Amino acid sequence: MILHRYFALRFFMSFLTVFAVFFLIVGFIGVVEQIRILESAGLAATELGAMTLLDTPRQIYQFMPLIMIIAAINMFLRLAKSSELVVTRAAGRSALKTLVAPALVALVLGCLSMALFNPIVAATSKEYERRAAVYLGEGTILSVAKDSLWLRQGSGGEQTVIRAEGSNLDGTELRDATFISFIEGQGPTLRIEAASARLSNGEWLIKDAKVWPLSDTINPEADATRYETYMLASTLTADQIRDSFGSPSSITIWELPQFISRLRDAGLAARRHEVWFQSELAQPLFLMVMVLIGAGFTMRHQRGGGVGLWVMGGIGVSFAIYFLYNFSKILGENGQIPIALSVWSVPIAGLFLALGLLLHLEDG
Repeated sequence: MILHRYFALRFFMSFLTVFAVFFLIVGFIGVVEQIRILESAGLAATELGAMTLLDTPRQIYQFMPLIMIIAAINMFLRLAKSSELVVTRAAGRSALKTLVAPALVALVLGCLSMALFNPIVAATSKEYERRAAVYLGEGTILSVAKDSLWLRQGSGGEQTVIRAEGSNLDGTELRDATFISFIEGQGPTLRIEAASARLSNGEWLIKDAKVWPLSDTINPEADATRYETYMLASTLTADQIRDSFGSPSSITIWELPQFISRLRDAGLAARRHEVWFQSELAQPLFLMVMVLIGAGFTMRHQRGGGVGLWVMGGIGVSFAIYFLYNFSKILGENGQIPIALSVWSVPIAGLFLALGLLLHLEDG
């Protein structure tokens, strides 16, 4: 038990050290990136610093697997250099038992990251997106409510707000839609109620529409007109609508199931958010796998030589698994493979690979 606590503390301190180094590196790079992105806004140094701090948690969160494997390699190299692993083995403790404490710490850190760090990342990402939209003069195109979805289009002082009961997967075909156009300083100018509307070639093709003129009229109802087909110019594109569904990272894991349900009820595509939710659940297992892989390549006595090659091999294998994991999630988001398979297959395969490597090194 004492050795378990000792190895757990060593790994935790190694993790904190690597985490702090990454935080500083990402912070410095983030300042340069914010200057590039927000150059046109003419922000002061304090505002750029605030934007960098808001964006840094999201960047760090993406590097958690890399932080884990570097922390594991750092710890086991130090243990090998000081011959502590040799003494531990000579005392009759196998390598697998030595790994129990670091693996459990990685699992606990993964659970805490999912439960506590994820909401922090979501809150800072949402605030960063809000401030960036204000500084760059942009706004939210799409918003999903409990029983409807809302779109906004237009430029300058002329805007149109669109409300619909539902849509297709990419938000370009609406049903039971309401369009209200207005001009800044003049108020509403037009209202349209329609059974359906489809976005195509820079305009909405509106079916079964009733149009009310709201300006230069005393009685809008008396001047209302019905159209079998009505065309309304649009500044929106299908890509803009898809991109405005909301970044999954800006929604906490606790609110994500409800948001996915709202997307489904509105008829919108929710696969990207479902894949993100499942990947968050798989995060603790994946982080533990990274630790086991790092241990498998560095739990050797340094007198055997070739330490650098083993370290590079461990980092290379971890990068390959990380790349394969991201590629698998992309396939899941595109509907090429089932969501559960896209998220859980790589961590489980990585776990068996790491255990196989450790058993081979331990028992030959």
